[in-house]
Amino acid sequence: MIGSAVKLSFNDFLFNLAPITPVILLLTLSVIYLIWGRRMRATDEARRRIMSFNEREAITDPVLLKQSLVVIALVILGFVGGHNLHLEPATVAMAGAALMLLLTSLGEDPAGQSEHVHRSFGEVEWVTIFFFVGLFILVHGLEGVGVLEMLANQVVELTGGDLTLTAMAIIWVSAIFSAIVDNIPFVATMIPVIKSMAPTFGGAENLVPLWWSLALGACLGGNGSLVGASANLIVAGFAERSGHRIEFLKFMALAFPLMLASIVIASLYVYFRYL
Repeated sequence: MIGSAVKLSFNDFLFNLAPITPVILLLTLSVIYLIWGRRMRATDEARRRIMSFNEREAITDPVLLKQSLVVIALVILGFVGGHNLHLEPATVAMAGAALMLLLTSLGEDPAGQSEHVHRSFGEVEWVTIFFFVGLFILVHGLEGVGVLEMLANQVVELTGGDLTLTAMAIIWVSAIFSAIVDNIPFVATMIPVIKSMAPTFGGAENLVPLWWSLALGACLGGNGSLVGASANLIVAGFAERSGHRIEFLKFMALAFPLMLASIVIASLYVYFRYL
């Protein structure tokens, strides 16, 4: 959404946001090790069982594996080069999904193709998707009555037109609210607000730190709660089906402080690189 709104390409995001990722990853791994890593032990029998596995036996369909690798490589190339062709990332992703369905149905009769497509749709995480449908409806209600816009405008007013304070306010507020109400509607609300600030800061080209602050705050903020990002809910769904239920408050008690620590690092990164 940010890239489409201000013409930032996949490569722009890679160049500007990738460098901070290993630092935040190292922080996350360190905390995970301190909380769980030191207590994790494997018996000799468990080690022998794992080492006896043959990874090739897990590949039940080598042709499908090769097709998937080719398609995902094309999708990544589409992300990298799609900006110059005026292709949105969603268009590239949906085209890749359609191509994958087409390749896996070739050579089958119409009945077999229909069965394959129905089976593929049956494996989609519909519970997670409809959860987000409901969440977006609720959040759109908040957006429709002006709550999110009021918050965004209040943040701008409190900073008094100072670029550094505005960038820091955006990254922190977007992180906290993304953990609570999901980042998509908040980002949608903030984009026109940030655009309207161009005259205050001397032109649209001077808004670059604010866009990266919004991107980092919204994305990292999604780590703060179970509903903050779709990836969290998907993993929670997998875990529950395996008999390991992840509770909302227990997840948030561990994830929210870790998210705040990552925002501290991201704030320092934005400050020293752009401000």
